[in-house]
Amino acid sequence: MSMKQDILSRNNVKILGKGTQPILFAHGFGCDQNMWRFVTHAFEGDYRVILFDYVGSGRSDLRAYNPERYSSLNGYAEDILDICRVLELKDVIFVGHSVSGMIGLLAALHEPELFQRLVFVSPSPRYINEAPDYVGGFERRDIEELLETMDKNYIGWANFLAPMVMKNPERPELAEELTTSFCSTDPIIARRFAEVTFFSDNRRDLPKLTVPSLILQCSEDLIAPRQVGEYLHRHLPHSTLRIAKATGHCPHMSAPEETIGIIKDYLCQPLPV
Repeated sequence: MSMKQDILSRNNVKILGKGTQPILFAHGFGCDQNMWRFVTHAFEGDYRVILFDYVGSGRSDLRAYNPERYSSLNGYAEDILDICRVLELKDVIFVGHSVSGMIGLLAALHEPELFQRLVFVSPSPRYINEAPDYVGGFERRDIEELLETMDKNYIGWANFLAPMVMKNPERPELAEELTTSFCSTDPIIARRFAEVTFFSDNRRDLPKLTVPSLILQCSEDLIAPRQVGEYLHRHLPHSTLRIAKATGHCPHMSAPEETIGIIKDYLCQPLPV
């Protein structure tokens, strides 16, 4: 198998759409590329849509999982850069959900020339509160307890967390899908990814970003509160902040039309000079 085929199968890469400019959708923790299905159809007419699963997620090749490589978000950023290189992508529009926002940011810091714009959906540079100046949404002990629950009762953890992440209780099928997604991930890999995600701190990386970005923030989000979106906007050069009416942490699933509208509106704006 060639290196190209190796990476494309490793990350379960799918390519759709009639356009030439690449738009790369990156899923969040405990998810896979399938979570984008309510949104991607709207971009297939104008873009080359690229979907993938991080190693350890979805239908990626679990044999390629290396605990050392994926012990920080940089390993996941390397997955993105590998895909961009083997497909020879340029002027990439990167759309990352949740932790993929900061993974995309790291990829763009490594190779800024590959990216035209970054779209962060419900991003956070730091999930843990740092008194007195920073509100991340969680105390360190909350995260430690979450990880302990994952160790003791993984299925129980998934059933507890998914409805909180998704919100929108009047549509239980959304939380059910997220629970199923959590439960279909290898628990050991999921536990490691959770630790890397929730203990990450990318606040110092924000001012270094040269690629223009959109921060799509939900009006109510337990995982990434509104203060987090405002913090990102203050510290990311060339950033645009849009607050969606959507609630919860997964607007691409709970409010796809609004999410599509906000992203398309942003992509129509001229790039900063």
